[in-house]
Amino acid sequence: MKKFLVVVDMQKDFVDGALGSKEAQEMVPFAVRKIKEFDGEVFVTLDTHTSEYMNTSEGRKLPVPHCIKGTDGWELNGEIKDALSGKQYTAVEKVTFGSADLPGLIGKAAGEEEFSIELIGLCTDICVVSNALLLKAAYPEADISVDAKCCAGVTKALHNAALDTMGSCQINILNRE
Repeated sequence: MKKFLVVVDMQKDFVDGALGSKEAQEMVPFAVRKIKEFDGEVFVTLDTHTSEYMNTSEGRKLPVPHCIKGTDGWELNGEIKDALSGKQYTAVEKVTFGSADLPGLIGKAAGEEEFSIELIGLCTDICVVSNALLLKAAYPEADISVDAKCCAGVTKALHNAALDTMGSCQINILNRE
């Protein structure tokens, strides 16, 4: 069985930049350990915006420029980048919360083999839940998990609400406190 790890938006702007939080910073060591110990294929999503971000629907509803391609905030967090060094991974740029391309990329990588998917990253209540639900919709019989300890939400309450939502949709929630 093939195993896939999806590292969602572990970029500087979400850890300690424009939209960073204490919770995001605190979960980085857990995500680093997960990445280093994972034995399988890794996909890394990158929230990717342009200088026109403020003119987008998202920019009007969340008027905080972030993850502008080519800026320091768009880059992966340094500890995450170090954990990924030496590992082969597929970077997936996405312009919105969930990547419409991710399910197809994982399907192509899996070929005819059965597979499992584990997701970690930021933010639990926005991009992690969006990608988890897209993957569950594409692969309803696949074993899909989210490691709660390797995720952080905008707030603790929203983190927990997203975990509840994913659990209701038959996504396995690991390491929930």
